[in-house]
Amino acid sequence: MTATAADGNVATARPVSVPRGYRFELVKLVSQWRIRLLVLACWIAPGLFVAAVSRQSTLPVDTLFGRWMHATGWAGPLVMLGFAGTWALPLLTSVVAGDIFASEDRLGTWRHLLVAVRSPRRIFAAKALASLTALLLLVVGLACSSVVGGLLAVGNQPLVGLDGHLLTSADAAGKVLLAWVCVLAPTLALAAIGLLGSVALGRSPMGLLLPAVVALGMQLAQMLPLPAAVRLGLPSYAFIAWNGLFTGPAQLRPLVIGVVVSLVWAVIATVLAYALFMRRDFTNATYDGSGRRAVTAGVLPLAGVVAVTVAVVAATTGATGSGIEQDKVQRSLATAFAHLYRMQTKQLNRPDVTEAQLKTTATCDKGSIRVAAEGPGNDWRCVVSWHLPGVEAAGTAIYQLDVTPDGRFMADGDGPKEVNGYFLVRTPTGDAPNPLWQFDGNVELLRTAKE
Repeated sequence: MTATAADGNVATARPVSVPRGYRFELVKLVSQWRIRLLVLACWIAPGLFVAAVSRQSTLPVDTLFGRWMHATGWAGPLVMLGFAGTWALPLLTSVVAGDIFASEDRLGTWRHLLVAVRSPRRIFAAKALASLTALLLLVVGLACSSVVGGLLAVGNQPLVGLDGHLLTSADAAGKVLLAWVCVLAPTLALAAIGLLGSVALGRSPMGLLLPAVVALGMQLAQMLPLPAAVRLGLPSYAFIAWNGLFTGPAQLRPLVIGVVVSLVWAVIATVLAYALFMRRDFTNATYDGSGRRAVTAGVLPLAGVVAVTVAVVAATTGATGSGIEQDKVQRSLATAFAHLYRMQTKQLNRPDVTEAQLKTTATCDKGSIRVAAEGPGNDWRCVVSWHLPGVEAAGTAIYQLDVTPDGRFMADGDGPKEVNGYFLVRTPTGDAPNPLWQFDGNVELLRTAKE
C-alpha cells in the first residue's frame, strides 16, 4: 500500500512553474554578496562621482558632454553613460549573466536543482529572466544615481546639444532617459553572450569573462577606421549611437540600426545557449564545458551573424567607406558654429541674429590638397565664414578638427582671439566660458534621404 501511494505521488508530480523558479533564482542572485555590493555601488557611486566632478575646476573635456558639467546637471548622466557603455555594463553582464549557469557547475548542484524543478526548460527560463532582472536593476541604478547627482550638484539647466542648439530642461531630460533606454539593447546582447558562455564553458573562467572580452573586442573594432557598414553591423555601435539624439534633427537611423542589430544578437545568442543547455548531460558531475562545442555552436554562428548584419546594413543603407566625408563635416561644423555664435552673442549682449541671417558656411580639408578630405583623423583644418546683417565684410574663424571613426569631432578654435581664440569671453557680468573656443559635434555616418 505504501509503495503504491509513493508511486502515485511521483506520477502526479509536476514541474515547478516558471514564476516560482524565477523567484527562487532571483533570491539566489541577490543573496550573493558581490551582487548586493554591485547594486549598492550602482545606486550610490555614480551620483557621488557626477556631483564631485561637476564641482571640480577641471572637467573631463575629452569625454562627450564633459565640458558642460559645470553648466547643467543633465551633462553628468551622459558622461556616466559613455563610461558605462565602455566599461561598466560589459563587466556587469559578465558578473551576472556570465555566472548564472556556471555557479551550479562549481557548486555541483545541478542534480538537486533538476530534482526540485523537474524541467530543464523552466530552469533555463528562470535563470535567464533572473539575470536580466538583476541587470535591469543595476542599469536603472546607474541612470537614476547619475541624474540625481547631477541635478543636486548643478541644477536643472538647459543642455547644449551636439550641433550647438540649446535643449530645454524638459527636452534634455527626455533625451537623457531615452539614451539610457537605448543602451539596454546592447546590454541584452552582451547578457545573451554571457548566458551562452556560462552554458558552453561550464565552470571555466572564460565563461565568466566572455561578455567583457567580446565587448572589448568590439570596442577596439569601433576605434579602427572600418567601413561604416561594418561599424553599424556590430551591437557595440548602439553604445555610441545615442549621440544622434542630441542633434537637430535627431540622427535616428544609426540608432535604430544599432538597436535592431543588438536585439538580433540577443535573440540568436539566447537561442544558442538554450540549444546547448537542452543537449547537456547533467549526469556528469565533472562537466567543464566543451571548447569544441563552444566554437561550433557559439563562435561560428555569431561570426555568421556579423557577416549577415554587415551585408544587410550595406545593402539597405548604401553605406560605403568610413561615412566621414568633406561635405558632411563642413555642414555639421557650420551648423554647430551658427548655434553657438548666437549663444556667444547673447553672452555679450549684442543684437540677436538668426542662423538664416548668419548664412554660416565651412570649408574643410585635411591639411593638403594631395590628401583626400575624408575619413577620421586629427588633421582636419576648417575655415568658418558668416555674415552679420548690415556688415559687408564676412567674418572668418579657423578650427582644427579631430574626427574620430564613429563620427564624433572636437573643434578647437585657432583664432581670431575675439571669436574663438581664447577660452573666456568678457561679458557685462564678468568672464564666462567661450562656447566657440572648443566644442563637440557629430557627423552622421549614413547619408540622409535628402542627401
